[in-house]
Amino acid sequence: MAFRSIRLFALELDGPEDAVYGSGDTISGVVILELNREITVRALRVLGRGVAAAHWLENRSVGVSTVYSDHTSKITYFRKRRHLIRDNGELTVLSAGRHEYPFSFQLPEETLVTSFEGKHGSIRYWVKVKLHRPWATVKKIKKEFTVIEPIDINTPTLLAPQAGTKDKMSRIWYRNCGQVSVTAKIDRKGYTPGEVIPVFAEFDNSTSRSVVPKAYITQTQTFIARGTMKHKRAVVATLCGDIVGARRRETWHGRAIKIPPVGPSILQCRIIKVEYMLRVCVSVPGTSKLCLELPLVMGTIPLHPFGSRTSSVSSQYSVNMEWLRMAIPEQPEPPPDYSSVVSDEDAVLNSTTVPPEEDLSGVLQRSLLACMQEFRLRPPPVYCEVDPNPQSINMRRRCMTC
Repeated sequence: MAFRSIRLFALELDGPEDAVYGSGDTISGVVILELNREITVRALRVLGRGVAAAHWLENRSVGVSTVYSDHTSKITYFRKRRHLIRDNGELTVLSAGRHEYPFSFQLPEETLVTSFEGKHGSIRYWVKVKLHRPWATVKKIKKEFTVIEPIDINTPTLLAPQAGTKDKMSRIWYRNCGQVSVTAKIDRKGYTPGEVIPVFAEFDNSTSRSVVPKAYITQTQTFIARGTMKHKRAVVATLCGDIVGARRRETWHGRAIKIPPVGPSILQCRIIKVEYMLRVCVSVPGTSKLCLELPLVMGTIPLHPFGSRTSSVSSQYSVNMEWLRMAIPEQPEPPPDYSSVVSDEDAVLNSTTVPPEEDLSGVLQRSLLACMQEFRLRPPPVYCEVDPNPQSINMRRRCMTC
């Protein structure tokens, strides 16, 4: 009977379905009730919450039985409540038809944590509506929304280059067989999904066996509860290099590895963390893998074209090239007359048919090198088949084999 009396009980949030919110934003919406007949209501409430929770079970054997340990932790980031129909001890009568109850509340100004879903924990934000009626179960509607806290990579810390060096000795049984060293560098620490990371690295293989260098972007999820940590690692991007032969050296001059669509870093939550790392690795014969780790931070605000290290380098380059633009006239001057370059004696000596005056209309379409005044050099002498400096007849011929 109660279900037939309520035709529609819905919760709609303002804005698009994929709307994203941040600290200080306002969440607004409307609760819709469509009734087939008149009903009585005790209360109608709207709840807004943001909670980070981590949970997992660990088991250990004690004799013939198994003991389970429950690890749980929870942090509440905000809690809001709005009374659309207040419970003041009296029942409210709603007539048949459509009823709409708008609501709104503001997210805290303090820094929130980005929404996250993991294997052993989550960070969720939602709005819940509860309808209380006499002699009936409480009807509930829940709708989640996404919160993303901005991470601006245009900061000195995230624009600082990252570099490191690591080496390891190769062994066969108890004998050392040489050393493998890795040196790697990236231009900054902060990136956004979709960017390409140029990797500069050098691999020095002093062993007698070939090795293959590789680079990975890894994501590490850390869950913390009751003083215990649980880790989950995944490789999100891979770069494979060429084989480095025995006693050879290989260099990467900005080998590119692209960041796939991944979530931003989560570093401000006490129980859930999401961190990224660039690992440059080499499998060393006879021992464990050699890995050099460079930390990464996945941000949400991309690199600005101005005000960053990259833009400062490009602006410096443009300033240094200013002389070239100043040296190029807007309208190049035509070459001087032949008479002003070659003297009259040379003109008589090298008398030839003077070609007609060239059309200079296409000078502007020529390259910059066409304006270089190489014509100021003196012309070569007239060709003659008689050697002007003949060898003496009395000169002894030289043996070419001596």
